This record gives sequence, C-alpha cells and structure tokens, in this order.
Amino acid sequence: MHSLVRPTLALGISLLPLTALATADTERIEALESMVEQQQQMLEQMQDELQRLRREQSGGAIVTESLDAPQEPEPTLASTTTADVSPPLSVRMYGFAMADAIYDFKRVDPNWNDTLRVSTIPTTSGTYGNDGEFVFGVRQSRLGISGNYGDDITFLLEAELFGVGGDEGQTTPRLRHAWATYKNFGMGQYWSNFMDIDIFPNTIDYWGPTGMVFYRNQQARYTFPMAEDAFSIALEDPGTALTVGRFRDVDSCDTPNPNPDCESVDSTLGSLFQAHNQLPDLSMRYRNNADFGHFQVAGMLRQLGYERLDTGADDEEYGWGINTSAGVNLWGQDKLKLQVVYGEGIGNYMNDGGIDLAPDSGNIASADAETVPLLGISAYYDHYWSERWSTTVGWSMIDLDTTDGQASNEFERGQIAQINLLHYPAHNVLLGSEFIWGEREDVGGNTGSDYRVQFSLKVNFDTGDLAR
Repeated sequence: MHSLVRPTLALGISLLPLTALATADTERIEALESMVEQQQQMLEQMQDELQRLRREQSGGAIVTESLDAPQEPEPTLASTTTADVSPPLSVRMYGFAMADAIYDFKRVDPNWNDTLRVSTIPTTSGTYGNDGEFVFGVRQSRLGISGNYGDDITFLLEAELFGVGGDEGQTTPRLRHAWATYKNFGMGQYWSNFMDIDIFPNTIDYWGPTGMVFYRNQQARYTFPMAEDAFSIALEDPGTALTVGRFRDVDSCDTPNPNPDCESVDSTLGSLFQAHNQLPDLSMRYRNNADFGHFQVAGMLRQLGYERLDTGADDEEYGWGINTSAGVNLWGQDKLKLQVVYGEGIGNYMNDGGIDLAPDSGNIASADAETVPLLGISAYYDHYWSERWSTTVGWSMIDLDTTDGQASNEFERGQIAQINLLHYPAHNVLLGSEFIWGEREDVGGNTGSDYRVQFSLKVNFDTGDLAR
C-alpha cells in the first residue's frame, strides 16, 4: 500500500508548480488582452477626434493624423482658405427626346418650317412656293444638368437642338440656360426677370404665344425672399432691336451729312446703323403666390442707343414696360394663364415680332429714331380630362404702334390660336395632336395667314438626385 501512495503523492507534489505557472500565464494573458482593448479604445477615440478636427478645420489649422491612416497630400491654397469643407454635391440630368410630324396647309419661311412663328408667315402669296408642306423635326429635343452644393449654391446648364441666328434652320445645339446662384444672387443666362414662364401654355408647337413676354437673357439678379412671395431686381443685357425702315436701301451718300468718303464705300443705311448700348436694362419683379395660384407684376427701364458707323453719329432713346400676369388654379389640375404687357421700346423681350427703335419720319432729312409702343395679350386654358388626357386652348396677340418711317412690308400685328388633345399613356411619355392658326399683318396693310396640324411624341427622362 505504501508503495502505491508514494508515487501518487509524488505526482501531485510535482504538478503544483505547473498549476501555479498556468494560473500566472492566464492572468498575464488576461492583463495583455485588457491592455490591447484599452489601446483599441484609445485609437478609436483618437480617430473620432481626428474626424471632429477635420470638420472644424479652418485656414492654417493643424490636423493630427491617425497613426494608421494614409497620409494626405499637403493642402493647397484653395483648401486652406476655405472656412468649411465643401458641402455635399447633388446633381441630376434631365431632358427629353421629342419628334414632330407637321402638315402645313400653307408655307412659312423654310428656316422656321417646324414651328409656326407668326412673323415668318408671308403676306405675298407664293413667296416660299406652293401651298402645302409636310415636315418632320426633332429640334425641340433637350438636355439639361442641374444641381446644388447644399442649400446656398445652385447651377443649371441646359441646351436644345433648335438653331437660331446664324444657325437658322439647322438641327444644332443651342444654349438655353447657363445659370448659377449663391444664396439670393444669381448670374448668367436665364429667363428674363421681366417675364413669367409659368404662364406658358401646355402646347406642343415650339414657338408658342406671339404676344407673350418670352426671353432668355444674360443678367445679374438679386431676389428678396418675402415668405411665399418674392421681389427681384436684375440688370439685363441691353440688346436693341432696331430698324431703319424705308431707308434700308438708301445709298449712304444720299443722306444729310454723309461721310466725305462715302463715294469710295458702297453701302446703304441698312448696313451702317447698329445698336450702341452703354447701360444695362433694369428690370424689377414682384410675385405673389397663394392658394388661388399666383400673380406677377414686372417693370422694365431701358436706354436704347444706336450709332452710324460711317460718320460716328450716335444717339439714344428711353424705353419702359409693364408686364402683368397671373396663373389661376381652377378645379383639379386645370389652370387659366393670362398676361397683358404694354410699353415702348421693349420689343426684343417679346416672343415674336417686336421692334424697339424705328425712324419717326418718312423724310430722310428730318428723320430721327423713336421707341415703338406695343401691346401684348395672351390667354390660355389648360384643362385635364383625366390623369392621362388634357386639352389646351388659347389665343395670343401682339400689336405694334408703328412709326411713319417704317417700311410697308415690316411686321405690325400678329395673332396665334391653338387647341390640342394630349395623351399620357405611360410615365414620362406624351403623345398629342394640335391645330394651330396664325396671322400676320404688315405696316402697309397686307396680311397673310397659315394653319397647320402637328403630331408629336415626347419621352422625358430624369436621373433624379445623383448625390456625391
């Protein structure tokens, strides 16, 4: 028995140091794990503090980097002089592809045959060929990019395919808007402060109401928020629309006080007079928004300068205008859209046919320039039969109080009327037909009219918010 107990006792005594050693190792491991955990918490606190410092960083501030974070490049001057980090960028792309099929029962200027712009209607039969023309067009198609940096900074860049000016008649990109704002200040090309885009009717013909103020202009604008309302003041680009009237083809030598060297220059007055604007246009607008819809009153003041290139003679006149408009909510989505504008020398702000300056006399020896008064009226009604069907009907007119020095074939009065039936068969899709009638009257009394039928397919797209 003693021989059995002694080995067992000896084995137990020999295991005591090993057990103590194992206990000590376990305690050390636990202590090391506790230290690692504490260090990890400290590292996380340091990283949190680094993020806070980055958010609060100001010019010249030193930011402590995380030990395991990749080193960033040295800050540039722009970054060190910015009070706050850049706010998040939000961007969206939008636009539509639109195709028009038109049958014109008469004819207009071929550079404008895919829209009924009243001033392009001929007043002499056969000017552009025999009556009747079929036209396909895609020039209304549009692409835009808009976005913002937070609440204070916005931008808009938008173009379409309807060429004008030197690109008349072409399917080519044309800038519509290039507009940027910082808080309440905006600058670039945008809807004139003198107009009300919200009264443009739900029609598919491109040009729209002839008697409406409609102009995208370069400008600098400040808007004063007034709860739901707004008051804005703008300085706008002063493009003057002038005509030398019946003297267009008069030889420059046959005028009072001609250039002594006129014999050596084969020129007419039509090529010698041009706009000479030294001050921007001043526009002011007040808009009231309420449950009934909105109404707006806008005013315009202008200095209209002109000069003669061969003699250097120049002069100026002064123009003004008042534009009142309203969009009245009826029932459902129905809306009545109204505008009346009157002024002198505000023709280039009109959608069609306007003239700012014209000769005041038919006698070249005594003729001077004067501002041309005009009246514009627009009245349209947008009616929605259901969510998928709508009709717009309306009429618009512009009437110029012409001068004694204007040519007999110049534009004096224009009218347009439209009615359509539009269908929205799917999200972002429009199919519709429209009947359009227009009439032009010249200074000399000649008139011309046109009527056409248009069918269009329009597919909108919008990427929504592409946040950074």
